[in-house]
Amino acid sequence: MKIKINPYLNFSGNTEEVFNFYKSVFGGEFMNVTRFRDTPESARVPDNEKDKIMHIALPLGDGNVIMGTDALESMGHKLTVGNNMSLTITAESKEDADRFYNGLSAGGKNLMPMADQFWGAYFGMVTDKYDIHWMISFDAKAR
Repeated sequence: MKIKINPYLNFSGNTEEVFNFYKSVFGGEFMNVTRFRDTPESARVPDNEKDKIMHIALPLGDGNVIMGTDALESMGHKLTVGNNMSLTITAESKEDADRFYNGLSAGGKNLMPMADQFWGAYFGMVTDKYDIHWMISFDAKAR
């Protein structure tokens, strides 16, 4: 089984600036940039935050990706040291994703149950019993 683990970084409104900096350091091109205005939740986002980053991804080397988001308080997120980073696991199947989610959530906190998402992935979030934040994803299109 091949498991990829990549960092997912949360920022309080300056994700685009941060990722442009990382791009200037590491090179490459963004593989994805999604703004809050482009999501099904856009009606809930204040007008002055619609251009903030919902998801951005920058490939680094062979199969590594650094990803990030603007953790908007208007969307119910409060950024603090400790929740400003998650580890993202890319599973090879829905069954593996469920197994990882169930294993990591034992004694921890279910943040977002595994479910099909609007961007096409089967995705969920959990904080394990050691307060490490995990994002688990399976995308059949990427296989």
